[in-house]
Amino acid sequence: MAAGWCFALLLVLCAAAGADASKGKWETVIRMPGEEEPATERGSEGPDGTEDDAIGTRWAVLVAGSSGYGNYRHQADICHAYRILRKGGLKEENIVVFMYDDIANSALNPRPGVIINHPEGENVYDGVPKDYTGDEVTTKNFYAVILGNKTAVTGGSKKVIDSKPNDHIFIYYSDHGGPGVLGMPNLPYLYADDFIKVLQEKHATNTYAKMVIYVEACESGSIFEGLMPADLNIYVTTASNAEESSWGTYCPGMEPSPPSEYITCLGDLYSVAWMEDSEKHNLKEETIKKQYEAVKERTSDLNSYSAGSHVMEYGDKTIKDEKLYLYQGYNPANANMTNSLFWQAPKAAINQRDADILFMWRRYEMLHAKPKERVNVLREISETVTHRKHLDSSVDFIGKLLFGFENGPSVLEAVRPSGKPLVDDWDCLKRTVRIFESHCGSLSQYGMKHMRAFANICNNGISGITMKEASINACGGHNSARWSPLIQGYSA
Repeated sequence: MAAGWCFALLLVLCAAAGADASKGKWETVIRMPGEEEPATERGSEGPDGTEDDAIGTRWAVLVAGSSGYGNYRHQADICHAYRILRKGGLKEENIVVFMYDDIANSALNPRPGVIINHPEGENVYDGVPKDYTGDEVTTKNFYAVILGNKTAVTGGSKKVIDSKPNDHIFIYYSDHGGPGVLGMPNLPYLYADDFIKVLQEKHATNTYAKMVIYVEACESGSIFEGLMPADLNIYVTTASNAEESSWGTYCPGMEPSPPSEYITCLGDLYSVAWMEDSEKHNLKEETIKKQYEAVKERTSDLNSYSAGSHVMEYGDKTIKDEKLYLYQGYNPANANMTNSLFWQAPKAAINQRDADILFMWRRYEMLHAKPKERVNVLREISETVTHRKHLDSSVDFIGKLLFGFENGPSVLEAVRPSGKPLVDDWDCLKRTVRIFESHCGSLSQYGMKHMRAFANICNNGISGITMKEASINACGGHNSARWSPLIQGYSA
């Protein structure tokens, strides 16, 4: 009798093991009735709801690097990402949010207190923590948060990434960029060499297992090209390569278009691509590689690149085989999610650097009944376009002064071979930027695109004295009042 009972039990256990094997995975042990399955098989949590020691704690840093209602999309991206991570089980105490926080309650916002990231989307602003806002959104604070250095943080919640060796970290940044730089609402900008040094310093402290970084910005590939080591246990994807713009989407006049009362873009193409992908998948099943490929296709405008960019990857690419839930968490509601779009994918996009002009024109058009305000907006458009033309012509003239009328443009626009960083001497680049801004005015978020020109000036051995002379000759008679770095601050 006992032998028969034991044989029956063995059949039950083997059947259970076989059922699991049919899913492509054999049980490593045979458990007796009442025994719990190992924590590693349950996934992210232990029996008491705490995170599995093998995975550690999930941390995240979310950064919107701009300000102003015309840049609505960047804060919308970050708020949306926060909701995804929270639904995935990440705790508020483990998510650090940087955003200027001037969008939700802006006088221009048609829905006060509400931010949406899709024409039919829900309010993503509700419940987002205000860790670092306004003047606290700085490169210095961003670095201190990554390094877990509370004493180096100025203002804010003092929340930092206080991670341990087994922990996983997710960093997502959304804003304007340029060759070698990422924007911040408070200057100076983030420069590639400094960011890589911070990541190396974080790795040296042995306070994380692996890290994944997503970057939405123009020329975002230039932050990592030729600089990002493969031995830091960090995997990176960027919205664009080292020499092209990224794209805004869900903009007025596009399909699908924002609600009629909105005059600005609601999101960025690369950003909504990864977030809408995460929302329609079981992240315990989807790999980082699968999401990368899906986002790459969507951001490229279905591989046409007519209104899209090249999504790139850098760092430790072996991490791609891991499941996304290790970094973005797991929403149980997606357990049986099929690969189907909740929303219509955008059929158009706009160059990041033109999105603010689109916003200003839409604002001008909606003020037809308010002539005084309309005149002010038209003046703002005129001043913005005039300054853009000034920056373009000044940089072009400086190039001709330094390298000759024929060679100047080609020298300034030269793109270095793949695998080489933007510039050899980053301190020279920063000095050159400061010299230019001292005499020609602030670069602004548009002028960031000229960073390659300044880098090439350094790569060709031009001294600071010679650069100063060229800048004076190009801009000596220019009145940069509004755009003075004494008012705007220096980009470097």
